[in-house]
Amino acid sequence: MSKRDYYVILQVDRTASSNEIKQAYRALAMKYHPDRNPDNPVAEDSFKEASEAYAVLSDPERRKQYDRYGHAAFDSAGPGFEAGDFGAVSDILEGLFGDVFSGSRRKRRAGRDLNYDLEISFVEAALGVDKTIDVNRPAPCTACNGTGAKPGTPIHKCNVCQGRGQVKYQRGLFAAARPCHACRGTGNKIPTPCDACKGTGSKMRVESMNVKIPAGVQDGAVRTVRGAGEANSSGNGDLHINVKVTEHSLFRREGADILVSVPISFPQAVLGASIDVPTLDGKVVMKVPPVTQSGKVFRLRGKGIPVYGGYGKGDQLVTVIVEVPQQLSRRQRKLITELAEEIGDEGHPQQASFLMKLRGLFDS
Repeated sequence: MSKRDYYVILQVDRTASSNEIKQAYRALAMKYHPDRNPDNPVAEDSFKEASEAYAVLSDPERRKQYDRYGHAAFDSAGPGFEAGDFGAVSDILEGLFGDVFSGSRRKRRAGRDLNYDLEISFVEAALGVDKTIDVNRPAPCTACNGTGAKPGTPIHKCNVCQGRGQVKYQRGLFAAARPCHACRGTGNKIPTPCDACKGTGSKMRVESMNVKIPAGVQDGAVRTVRGAGEANSSGNGDLHINVKVTEHSLFRREGADILVSVPISFPQAVLGASIDVPTLDGKVVMKVPPVTQSGKVFRLRGKGIPVYGGYGKGDQLVTVIVEVPQQLSRRQRKLITELAEEIGDEGHPQQASFLMKLRGLFDS
């Protein structure tokens, strides 16, 4: 398959300046780079094609040869583009983008992020709470100030990675980087390690810190405390707090609403009553109207959970459950029998409707 013209690939005129060529390649590299297009072979091919074109046209001597002889000027290099023939693409990218795509990471990374599991009660999650937690995390060694070297002894730059902490290696067209095996990614060689930290530069330290859990947080939520993770000389990682909410003996949660079931007696359901209902704000009195059916749900406005990250509060949904007496005296049984005869079928319209549908079902 014949190669496309390099100027066409970069979408520039043959008279384009070196700066115009650089800007054109930069735009294409940003668009098609594999880091931005994972598992996309079409984008990878476009990126390789643009890199090949730029490697030639950005070099005045090679561009002059290409303008005169076209692709034939480089036929001796074999089919296709080899990074070794035109210079490592990683160096090209590094010149254009710094360390964004080149695979080189001269800056040492800050400390790692840490995780902490925090268990709080249902009420604490609903209303919010301040918690003091003890976090065991690595921190710079105070004896050597995080250098890993015994105080007063020299620290040498790693001669393998030249102090970068990473070494490059070429894989076809692309360059990648990995931590230097000689210095374990630190960039330094320490002849005399610190006695306190054994040359690691850090020691485990238990630190107490106050964590604010906002009202309305849900089970499984993650709160992040910036800079509270592992600490080293390049900065601190973050602390991710995984919130576990314990179950409540009475309340359940549905979004910002609280659900609770309250048992009432048969006389209270028939005659109506005022009953005590627990809420997050304490006990309130709720009126149950006469002839309330079991399973009836009442809504207490604004008695729910504050909306997480928003405004207002949910409601509390109270389900009343009519409780049937489990033990009856002879006199009570007689009275209930007389009551049932007195009420008759007309006093139970739902039951009468069900029986009528049932008879119709079997008759059909």
